Amino acid sequence: MVSSRVAPAGAGKTFRGYDQQQQFLLPPSLDDWLDEDDEARFVSEVVDDVLDLSGVYASYESAAGAPPYDPRMMLKLLLFAYSTGVTSSREVERRCKRDIGFRWLSGNQAPDYRSLARFRRRHLGVLPGLFAQVLQVCAQAGLVRLGRVALDGTKLHANASKHKAISYDRIVPKIDQLHAEVDALLAEAEAVDQAEDDEHGPERRGDEIPAELARRETRLAKLRAAKEQIEADAAEKAAAAAREKAEAAGKPAEQAEQAAVDAAGNAKPKPKAQRNFTDPEARIMKTNHGFDYAFNAQAAVDEDHQIVLAAQVTQQATDVQQFVPMTEQTVSILTVAGIGQSPQTVLADAGYCSESNLAAAGKLASQVLIATGRQDHDERFPQGMVEGPPPEGASRREQMAHTLRTAQGHADYARRKAIVEPVFGQIKTRQNAGQLRLRGLAGAQGEWLLHALCHNLRKLRNATTIGIVPA
Repeated sequence: MVSSRVAPAGAGKTFRGYDQQQQFLLPPSLDDWLDEDDEARFVSEVVDDVLDLSGVYASYESAAGAPPYDPRMMLKLLLFAYSTGVTSSREVERRCKRDIGFRWLSGNQAPDYRSLARFRRRHLGVLPGLFAQVLQVCAQAGLVRLGRVALDGTKLHANASKHKAISYDRIVPKIDQLHAEVDALLAEAEAVDQAEDDEHGPERRGDEIPAELARRETRLAKLRAAKEQIEADAAEKAAAAAREKAEAAGKPAEQAEQAAVDAAGNAKPKPKAQRNFTDPEARIMKTNHGFDYAFNAQAAVDEDHQIVLAAQVTQQATDVQQFVPMTEQTVSILTVAGIGQSPQTVLADAGYCSESNLAAAGKLASQVLIATGRQDHDERFPQGMVEGPPPEGASRREQMAHTLRTAQGHADYARRKAIVEPVFGQIKTRQNAGQLRLRGLAGAQGEWLLHALCHNLRKLRNATTIGIVPA
């Protein structure tokens, strides 16, 4: 049947035929619909021919119930979705019905969004192993050179609402208020029970909890947990600050640790310190869009092809405490991936500069360049470019400032932004990583690692496409 609609009067151009009711003889296979160089084919080949999925399959050995979807298919969908910026399980389900790439990967199945979400959450624990495998493939393809490696952090918005939070100065009076309300409701319930016993006899069970009482007790438990978490955070921050101050003053490790213990015991939370009820593990941080609940995502990036070597998420808004964990993790992952080599130079901005980090940097096999930030009144930083070693008696910060002002140090550090900042931009723009889907620290860590894995896969595919790596 031909559509009755006609071109507007006066249109003298002839157009190609258009009939939405036209019947077609479609290709017998979806494979014929997909371009040979489509990203979906690359993801499928990596999962089928490269990755060891024994860790994924192991979780199903004792599983009961109906047969689940094939883990290979689910992992392909997950990797392809995150690589193309689709992080919603509901959207993946829709794409499996409408998008040729998704339909081809799923074998023309359409897993429901609950199954997709459960698969993602269930296998967070195997992501570090898969990440190391992809990193090993990138290294074998010549994409990991370990010359300069840049370390930096970026903020990822948590799946938490700012309207579902309460500050410390409101928690204590709220707890007292709820205590009074619960006591009043319990007294009322007891009086009602006694009256009903007098009227109907003592056969009534009497253990039914009024809905109003249950709601208040639930809120009271959440408030207590939030109060304890805020107090624990304040103690941890006070201990870290005291330990850093003692180490900077050159005190022995025992005295530094005792100072940290004393500071933690005397710590008092700030009145405006908040805890969120949607995601209690998220923290208020300064982002590009103002203050919001977020996580601090760290990454160590290799220079030549911007391959992510390590990825970690923390609840701490600042980067200063992440230098040692990230350098240790980078070395560990390189060992697991079979690379067995340390970076020649590690670059970090002033957010990582501290006395303890400078001391730790001196113990690494790599040369470390950390921006020193502003000069204190009692420090002597060199002015302009210098040559030769630092002067005798210089502090660690003064030594680092001297190294950064040598010709080689200046040239190396100048590359920091160009190495790591584009990676954050690519992941957030192409993969929609700026907004997390999973809640909790473990969920945020797994999702950030998944984004880093997909970023490395895209770099590997691009290198293969343009001929850097033989196809």
